[in-house]
Parts: sequence; C-alpha cells; structure tokens
Amino acid sequence: MGGMTIHPALVPYVGIADLIVRTFAGSEVVLHDLADPRRSVVYVANGSVTGRRVGDCFEHLITEAVKAGNPEDGILANYYFEKDGRLIRSSTLLIRADDKRLLGALCINLDAESARQALSFIQAQLPGLTGLSQTPKTAAPGADAGTAPQETSHGPSVQDFVDDLVNRMIGSAASEGRLSREERLNLLAFMDERGVFLVKGAVELVARKLGLSKVTLYGDLDLLRTKGARRENPAQPGQQ
Repeated sequence: MGGMTIHPALVPYVGIADLIVRTFAGSEVVLHDLADPRRSVVYVANGSVTGRRVGDCFEHLITEAVKAGNPEDGILANYYFEKDGRLIRSSTLLIRADDKRLLGALCINLDAESARQALSFIQAQLPGLTGLSQTPKTAAPGADAGTAPQETSHGPSVQDFVDDLVNRMIGSAASEGRLSREERLNLLAFMDERGVFLVKGAVELVARKLGLSKVTLYGDLDLLRTKGARRENPAQPGQQ
C-alpha cells in the first residue's frame, strides 16, 4: 500500500479510494493519516490530477475546515484550488475515531480546468457576458507579508480540530525546547502555509507550545513572509 504503514482504522478507505477512481474517470483520491501531519499522505489512487505521492503532506485541509466550520458530518464539499496552473475541484471527508478524535481525511480531486476553458469560450462568443470565466473561490491565502496573521473567529469544533493538529505538528522535541532556530522557522513556515494561523487562538497556542512570546512568534512569521514574498517577486536586473 504505497510503502507506508496505514492505521488499521484507515485501511477500509483504501478500497473506497480504488472504487471511486475506477467508477469516475479522471478522479484522484488521496488518503491522509493525520497522526503525522508533515507526511500525512499514506495512499493515492490515480495521482495524475495533482501528482500527490505517499509521504506528501496536506495542503488545503485547515483552511477549508475553517471556512466550512468543521461540519458535523465531516464533509468539506466542492472547494477549488489551483495546481500547476490548473483548476482543481476537491471534496474531503474528515475521518474520526469513535471518541471524535481526528484520524485522517479522504480527499477526492477532479481536474476542472476543461470546465473553466469551456466557460471562457462561451464568454468569448457572447460579448458583454461577464463573470463566467472567473476562477471559483480557492483556499484562503495567508496574511500579507510583513503583517500580523489574520485570525478568524470560529466555533470550538474548528479550534479543537486545529489544536489537535498543532499538537501533532509540534511534537515533544519542539515542546521541550530542543528545536534549533532553523528547525523552528521551518515548522512555523509549514503551519503558516497550511492556514494554522487563520484560526482564532492559534497564535497563542503555538507560542505557548514552543515556549515563545507572541512578539517573537509574530517576528518569526514576518521574517518568513518577507522571504516568501521575495521568492515570489524576485528583483529584476538593475533593481535593488
């Protein structure tokens, strides 16, 4: 099963993943084990849509759970994101244990780029008709570089969901202060890229778990976002 041990409670979902891709042509199904958030992907059925591989990590799970309010049925349905310039439609099932503890997630991905191109063609044939070719709302981006994170208020279920993931991301080494500064920055970058700091209370939780002040944590995030902005917008020749 892809070279990784799969939690017994998640094994039945391997068959479901294979069933979906054999039934719906062009679909991709990704199974995550959230016990190890940084290497959560444990099985991929038809990885041709996003190129996901076993050992990869989740990308949009937290931001979509935040926007959906972490629904009771655990289904995050029909959200969109871009991958390598292509529009992807996705739906996710959050998998919980009997005690409601989050175990994993089953994600279905479909390439929606052809639909977007068809809408663009229709718009071109009907002058004056606007709005059809706009990309559907994608996963919420992080806060702008150089600013404090945008913290959005949501119900306790979302906070519990993120608190659980944060605890797993940080692990015992980080909580005991055994991380180097570089390791800490890499960990914070991972959290920030996946929307952890969009959730109310996440800054305080992470700072407390890492033994940092909020000021230090905000400073680290500002540094990471500034570096990220520079990578995305490199200086042109002749510019400083």
